Amino acid sequence: MNKATDTQQLAYIAGQAADARVNLEIETEGMTLNIGPQHPATHGTLRIIVKLDGEQVIAAEPMMGYMHRGYEKLTEVRTYPQVTALINRIDWLGSFANEVPFIQAAENLMEVEAPPRAQWIRTALFEMSRIANVVLFLGDMGVQLGAVTPVFFAFRDREFILNQIEAVTGGRFHPNFNRIGGLKDDLPKGWIEETRGVLGRIQNFCDEIETLVAGNEIFQARTRGIGIIPADMGLAYGLSGANIRSSGVDWDIRRDGGIGLVHNELDWKVWTHPDGDSYARFWVRLQEVRESCIMIEQILDGIPAGPVMAKVPRIIKVPAGESYVETENPLGVMGYYIVSQGDLTPFRVKIRSASFNNVSITPWLLKGVYVPDVVSILASLYFILGDIDR
Repeated sequence: MNKATDTQQLAYIAGQAADARVNLEIETEGMTLNIGPQHPATHGTLRIIVKLDGEQVIAAEPMMGYMHRGYEKLTEVRTYPQVTALINRIDWLGSFANEVPFIQAAENLMEVEAPPRAQWIRTALFEMSRIANVVLFLGDMGVQLGAVTPVFFAFRDREFILNQIEAVTGGRFHPNFNRIGGLKDDLPKGWIEETRGVLGRIQNFCDEIETLVAGNEIFQARTRGIGIIPADMGLAYGLSGANIRSSGVDWDIRRDGGIGLVHNELDWKVWTHPDGDSYARFWVRLQEVRESCIMIEQILDGIPAGPVMAKVPRIIKVPAGESYVETENPLGVMGYYIVSQGDLTPFRVKIRSASFNNVSITPWLLKGVYVPDVVSILASLYFILGDIDR
């Protein structure tokens, strides 16, 4: 009886093994999957078409243009002071920083230089825009991987930074505060001391996020070794900002070529990471928020007295010529190329936005990864669709 049972079991196992061999030889059809255009991990209206072999991505194609608003053409029918109201909305999370390179390019054409006090205040608000932008990324990165708590921390402390920006400019998201030759207004009374307290809150937030997110073993398992961008490949695709510094490239325009800001008068550090993966991109941005706090503290100690506006004509008419200025914005390098024919409005404006280049690498980067990693990789690249569909 036992011998017969053993024979039956062996026959059953042999049959299962034969079925398995047949199944391995059967080719499964690929699947085409649409991620977006409303997927929450895309930070805007982006559609990515991925072709799958099982759970593995074999091809990915980003489809951009769903929220194109034509900023470059709209600038041609706006006076130079009016343009800042438009470009606030390109990267809507770091709007003050959008104004700076455009204003500097116009100042170059007019051969006007903002007073020292205006330059120091510009730099402080520029870095506060970076904090307001990147703090939200640090919280949102956790959400993309299933952790809801970090984003509540981010929204909580980001409000204090926005309060300080609003206290100076009158706008939380769209300040429209820069002027050719300086700034609209000076700092309000008591603002410097209030800002010191807010910077302490942001430093505490960074410590919380480092423990809660970066130190979490699940987060590390989902990001370490995932979405690796070698330095040469990142440079070939034109990546900038934290995305390229996370691949070990020590390049930051604030240090290596800034115009009209005072970063070179401050003591601060450019952070890099050698791994080039999703975790490295998160870690570098975390350090950059801390570094921005260090810079702003130095600015608060060193703001010189004096006016915040140079002498410029009441009606701005920019002389004919061409000018290009780029700055190290929260998402990476943003540049404005202005062509003037001596009129009240620009003749042409070309915008070099960081997010467009940062997203252009996705067909190469997503090839071969698994579906759950697509979300974490997209989130780690950190792009704003207004910065692409400009």
